Amino acid sequence: MPLVLVHGVPETAVIWEPLRRHLGRGDVIALSPPGFGAPVPEGFGATADEYHGWLIGELEQMEEPIDLVGHDWGGLHVQRVAATRPDLIRSWCSDVVGGTDPAYIWHDLAQAWQTPGVGESTIEQTFGAPIEDQIATFVEFGMTAENAKLSVEACGPEMGASILKLYRSALQPAPVEWGNQLARAERRPALVINATEDVFVGGPEFAHRAAVRFGAREAVLDGLGHWWMLQDPKRGAAALNDFHASLATG
Repeated sequence: MPLVLVHGVPETAVIWEPLRRHLGRGDVIALSPPGFGAPVPEGFGATADEYHGWLIGELEQMEEPIDLVGHDWGGLHVQRVAATRPDLIRSWCSDVVGGTDPAYIWHDLAQAWQTPGVGESTIEQTFGAPIEDQIATFVEFGMTAENAKLSVEACGPEMGASILKLYRSALQPAPVEWGNQLARAERRPALVINATEDVFVGGPEFAHRAAVRFGAREAVLDGLGHWWMLQDPKRGAAALNDFHASLATG
């Protein structure tokens, strides 16, 4: 039963490495969305729908149902797969489930990226700043210095362009519709990661409300932020292992 990890924006699969060491299993696969640690195929428009199709295509190549885990935009991709192709998965987990709540408002940086002109300028300022300043920004948001350096080194024009296209394809009410679709879908066992200090997801009440709405188990990671898998990989791995062990025992 493979465990598939999908990361988000603006980062690469290196964010999972500390967590993988604590999971204690050899069937872990980390997928990198195009533009975020993987090449962008010719003709790929980097919209939310295209990433949805990309992830389905990756999972269809695997021979058995999957335990699917997503972080940030990877979490939204995971939720959409759970809503549209539950036949591909045994279970799903996301740390941004509250982003499909009708009351959720995109965070300030996302709104900047979604605004023509402002988004381009913001990307240029962010990725055009000295490397040391970029690393400091990632660290300020909660990433470890080591992973901040690796993520910054992977950033570039292709990632910046992908960010703008992705966020602009996800203006409201699209996320709300994704949540409605998930609420109507055939359910699979689910885990909501509620990192209480994550400043990008609306607050812990959004995650809790979503867990109730989707019939999901909730793992409250008090004091951890957006990059919980880097801040305390042991606690994050324990939450995932406990959840997956519960599936094996019924």
